[in-house]
Amino acid sequence: MTIGWGLIGASTIAREWVIGAIRATGGEIRTVMSSNAERGKAYAQENGIANATTDLDALLADPEIRAVYISTTNELHLPQALAAAKAGKHILCEKPLALTLADAHTMVTAAREAGVVLATNHHLRNAGTHRAMRQAIRDGRIGRPLAARVFHAVYLPPHLQGWRLDRPEAGGGVILDITVHDADTLRFVLGDDPVEAVAMKQSAGMGQSGLEDGVMGVLRFKSGLIAQFHDAFTARYAETGFEVHGSEGSLVARNVMTQKPVGSVLLRNADGEAELEIDRTNLYETALSAFHGAILGKGTVAASGEDGIWSLATGLAVLTSATTNEACKINPGLSR
Repeated sequence: MTIGWGLIGASTIAREWVIGAIRATGGEIRTVMSSNAERGKAYAQENGIANATTDLDALLADPEIRAVYISTTNELHLPQALAAAKAGKHILCEKPLALTLADAHTMVTAAREAGVVLATNHHLRNAGTHRAMRQAIRDGRIGRPLAARVFHAVYLPPHLQGWRLDRPEAGGGVILDITVHDADTLRFVLGDDPVEAVAMKQSAGMGQSGLEDGVMGVLRFKSGLIAQFHDAFTARYAETGFEVHGSEGSLVARNVMTQKPVGSVLLRNADGEAELEIDRTNLYETALSAFHGAILGKGTVAASGEDGIWSLATGLAVLTSATTNEACKINPGLSR
C-alpha cells in the first residue's frame, strides 16, 4: 500500500535524506509546504513533488495525505503537529519535538487522543553500529556497563548555518541540535535513562546572540553509569565516536555519530579484540520502514514521542546546568 505524505518544511534534511527514505519504503510525497511560495515551487520541481503550497490547512485537507514530516524550525513544531493531529495525519517530527517539555507533552497527548502515530526523527538509533552495540550489551559481552563517552563535535557546514547560530527563539545552539541526539543514542544503546546533567558551554565565535556552539558535560544514569559527551559546531577535523566500558569489556566505536551507514565497532574483552558485524542499511530507511509499519498496525516506530520527550528533557537539563554552573536533575515527566 502506498502511503501519501506531506512535507511541512522545504528543508535540507528532507531533500538529502528523508524524501528518498519515504519513497524507498512505500511512500509517495504529494505536497510540500513552505512559507516562501517561490522556494516551495522550486523545491517541489527539484525533488519531483507534484504540489507546493504556503497553506498548512490546504496540505492537511488532502485526503490522500496520511502522514506528514515536520522539519521546520523548532518553535513551529508544536502548532504544526497539533494541526496535523487534529486533521488525523500521522506525524514524523524532527528533534527536538518542541522548545519546552510542556509543549512536547501536549504534542504527544494530542496525537494519542487523535489516534495517530507520532514519531521523533532520531536517526542515530537506527544505525547498524549502535544496534550492534546495544545487542552486545544485552548479550552480556562487556558485563555491567559502567561508563560511556560520546564524541560528537563536528563542523556545521555553511548551508546548515543560519538559524542554528543566530536564533535563540527558534531553539538554536548546539545543545538542542546535537546533544539531544547523544541523549537518545545513549538511552537506546544502554537501555538506561539519564537522571542528572553537569555541563559547560562554549561560544567559540560561530554562535551568535549568546548561542553556544560547543558543550562538554557528564550525564549520570539511573543505573549509576556516567557518560561524558562533547558536542560542537566548530570542529572541522574531529572524528566522531561512542565508547561503552563495562565490568568485563569495552565497546569502541568510531565515525558512528553520523547520518551515513558507516563506522566500526571494536569489542575488547577477555577473549581479545573483535570487530562486530554491522548492518549497513540506510538509517532513515530503517526509520521510515518502521513508521510505515506502525501506520499499518505492524509494529512500532523507531523513536516515539516519549523518546523525544526524554531527549528534550536531557537537552534542557544540560542547557540549564551549563547556564547556572550547577548540576541539574533530569525529569521528563514520564513514568519510568
